[in-house]
Amino acid sequence: MSRRGRWALAVGCAAIALSATTPAGASVPSARSKPSPAHESPVRSGGVRITDEQVRAEVRPAEAKALGQGAAEQLARDRIGMRAMDHGYSQPMRTRSLKRLTESQKEINSAFDAESWGKFTEYFPSPDFGDHVALLPTGKVLLFSFEPVEDSPNKETAPTDVIGGDNAGRAYVWDPEEGTKASAFKAVPPPVVEVDDGTDEPRPAPIFCAGHSYLPNGMVGVFGGNLGGNHGSGAHLALVFDPWKETWLQQQDMAEGRWYPTVVTGADGRQFITSGHGDVGWGVLSKSIERFPAKGTAVSLDPSARPQGQSLDRWPVKAEFTVDYPHLFSLRDGLIYGFGRNYDEQYVFDPKQETSRKLTNRPDGGMRNYGSAVALPNGVNGPDSVLILGGNRNDPNTYKFSGGRWTKDTPRAFGRTQDDTLILPDGTLFTVNGGYDIRDYGNGPYNPNADEKYRQIELRDNSGQWRLGPVQRLPRAYHSNAVLLPDGRIMVTGDELQQIANDPDVKSDMNGTIEIYEPAYLHQGNRPALSGVPTTPQGYAANLRVSTSTPDRVSRAVLMAPITSTHSVDTSQRRLELPITSRAGNKLVLRTPASAEEAPPGYYLLFLLDDRGVPSTAQWVQLRPGA
Repeated sequence: MSRRGRWALAVGCAAIALSATTPAGASVPSARSKPSPAHESPVRSGGVRITDEQVRAEVRPAEAKALGQGAAEQLARDRIGMRAMDHGYSQPMRTRSLKRLTESQKEINSAFDAESWGKFTEYFPSPDFGDHVALLPTGKVLLFSFEPVEDSPNKETAPTDVIGGDNAGRAYVWDPEEGTKASAFKAVPPPVVEVDDGTDEPRPAPIFCAGHSYLPNGMVGVFGGNLGGNHGSGAHLALVFDPWKETWLQQQDMAEGRWYPTVVTGADGRQFITSGHGDVGWGVLSKSIERFPAKGTAVSLDPSARPQGQSLDRWPVKAEFTVDYPHLFSLRDGLIYGFGRNYDEQYVFDPKQETSRKLTNRPDGGMRNYGSAVALPNGVNGPDSVLILGGNRNDPNTYKFSGGRWTKDTPRAFGRTQDDTLILPDGTLFTVNGGYDIRDYGNGPYNPNADEKYRQIELRDNSGQWRLGPVQRLPRAYHSNAVLLPDGRIMVTGDELQQIANDPDVKSDMNGTIEIYEPAYLHQGNRPALSGVPTTPQGYAANLRVSTSTPDRVSRAVLMAPITSTHSVDTSQRRLELPITSRAGNKLVLRTPASAEEAPPGYYLLFLLDDRGVPSTAQWVQLRPGA
């Protein structure tokens, strides 16, 4: 179902709730009407009685202030009626659903040996839905989303359309070294801000459905978010998360509100920000290009150079995307390529000249829903081609853009939307998650019962061929994510609908979940070891001296850019091989990438690999111009 159709469904449900709580022939109170006396509380045979006491407890002060007391009371009645009608998702149903998925996963995956297919291992609760994720240079993972306004998977859980203090963000840091216990998570709430919604209700910044990328100093830039109202509108927020101090730094607001924007870090280390629905609501996209920090402001290269209150500026040209969350990539020619979800919205942007031009149309000839895309590995060079995957449930093909033209690439087993595709250290690709459509897993919108095929991962080998593998626990799709961890495992999270539909205790504060997948290379014997790397920043086209306790087993070295993703969009993924220029005992000398165009400045994971592609545990290396 389209986004517009999804909202039509929500409106229809509200109308049903109203009819169920209002007697036949009774008039609906106007927005400014007075509250009903107690004896007029709506009642009907077999329906729902709503008392004044219930209404008073349900009324939201922000709605009363913005809309008037009568309208606020009517909205309160609607919410009570909707909840009263929602008898269909009990706690036992959630428990039974999780039990069924757990048992079927065990049964299905018994046919897949870990050495060939990898293995799903841990599954544990998280305090956050994980709709946004970022691997930090500390080895921890930042997760953020929103404070939910509903706990039924048959409804919109996010405060997308909520105006006021209930429209709030939340964030946590998970430490993989601390494992699966609740103490492994630390709350790092966004700063309390006032947003321009007329309510004068400060709240933790509503940064869900923002865009994000890495600053060269390892911090995470987060731009936009949800202002609330008119089916979702764009906030002007610009924040930076400091992974070392685990705090947020507020910047000057963007010129435009953006909900569902995309952000990419260019070769100059600046953030290129575009798209997203504006501050007047759904459907009016922000087409300007904003840059952080503004031209003339120094880029923060050192972790101690914490940006605070920095301004943005705008390019003189626009990005003519008419659908949100386009895929953006900074390729080895230094240009930024924008692959829109509409087939005829493909562009390239020149950060030096601040110009844009149109690219040839994608050959599928249609619109792709949220689906993944990756900048393909290119040996020792930075990427010069991109593979577009997913986003169309009816099209299993993948599409490669290279050298200015499109070709149809090898298909996957079936079409899926909302998938997440990762580049692994050995150069292969890994797809996890996916569904039929937004909030639809094959049995209709807001029905968490899924077509079982969407639980199955897909693996692409170095010849480009795909094969289906084991199944994950939950069939995650919209708002799902996956992250490559420094130890080579994959963290899978996201999709609040599935998480609350399979929550063993929905009344707890641990309503999110994380699942761990161990790729096949972790089940193929001993791994090479990376014993030490320099802690100082490394320059380009320079020697990088590292140590290993297994020199005879090291055949390759690769840099992997960390992942920060949402809505199947990750602009940072990158894999480059580093030539091994000399060996002496336990010492190796590697050659860093030639320029910032090959690998934008920032923090990278360095893996050593043996001749089978089995990687070491990674260590962090920072690339910095002039180091």
